[in-house]
Amino acid sequence: MHRLSRADARRIAVRAQLLDADRPTGLLDVVRQLTLLQLDPTAAVAPNADLVLWTRLGQAYDPPQLRHALEVDRTLVELWATVRPAEDLRLYRPTMAREPQYLRPREWLAANEGFRADVLARLRADGPLQSRDLADTSSTPWVSTGWTGERNVTQMLEVLSGRGETAVAGRRGKQRLWDLAERVYPALGDPLPEADAVRERDRRRLQALGIARARTDQSSVETNDVGEAGEPAQVEGVPGEWRVDPGQLDRPFTGRTALLSPFDRLVHDRRRARELFGFEYTLEMYKPAAKRRWGYFALPVLHGDRLVGKVDAKADRKAGRFVVHAVHEDEPFTAEVRDAVQAELDDLAGWLGLSR
Repeated sequence: MHRLSRADARRIAVRAQLLDADRPTGLLDVVRQLTLLQLDPTAAVAPNADLVLWTRLGQAYDPPQLRHALEVDRTLVELWATVRPAEDLRLYRPTMAREPQYLRPREWLAANEGFRADVLARLRADGPLQSRDLADTSSTPWVSTGWTGERNVTQMLEVLSGRGETAVAGRRGKQRLWDLAERVYPALGDPLPEADAVRERDRRRLQALGIARARTDQSSVETNDVGEAGEPAQVEGVPGEWRVDPGQLDRPFTGRTALLSPFDRLVHDRRRARELFGFEYTLEMYKPAAKRRWGYFALPVLHGDRLVGKVDAKADRKAGRFVVHAVHEDEPFTAEVRDAVQAELDDLAGWLGLSR
């Protein structure tokens, strides 16, 4: 049982997320370590995947690099609203083989076997295509009170993507281009047995997080659990047992200042952020403006091994300006922290090509 101070645990988490002073140099190296980049259409500052990569790579990162890796090199793939290393597909093929996991989409797919065949045949003949280029030949519509209601073609493509039959081949603007998975994904050989794949996913997830709970609160895009990966640890002043990546133990740490996306993996597990960093955060874009404490798309501020505040900022691309509405200090900033945050804001504005 490893016994760690909170500072030790925070430094492990920061270093595992490539947010210490030892910056990475390559896009693929970053995604391999983080295991995924969450895709989200919100671009109040920049799309999440781009913002996460800028936070790690700095001015060396240019967004077309991500598109090239996805659409030309095929070293990365888009899967389940995330970007992942192409070689990691082998870890998800056992899950794909039994998709859909839930009864409702299974029944809907079984009732629309002809529709499925039509979609696959059209993609085979003419893909890649946007969803609007495919005919809706469903015999049973997809019923939902949410945004997916009656969006039968999109829902079929999503279900087939989960089964490994279709895949996102690229984008035209913000619209996805769909094709047969066999023409998008690299040849990966035989899939792993599912139990081995689950263990390896847990190991990779812990490697990306550094320290995590075996079982904890869940996020919508990626589980926060790491199972029995790593080694057991206790964190001073925090009840319960943790799992820690042994490769992160007893390593030197030099911190830096960083502005994080609200979807950044360092803060996506809100419970872990509270327990290790004492950091309270809620994404407030869905709240009425009058009820927001920190702002529509407030950026968490990392300084060294502490999360010290939030920045309420917006990229006003029409006006060519990067507007900072407020800097919220969880505790009063020292002059050093204030200067470091201002320097990061200047760097972010420069990367965005906007004036401050």
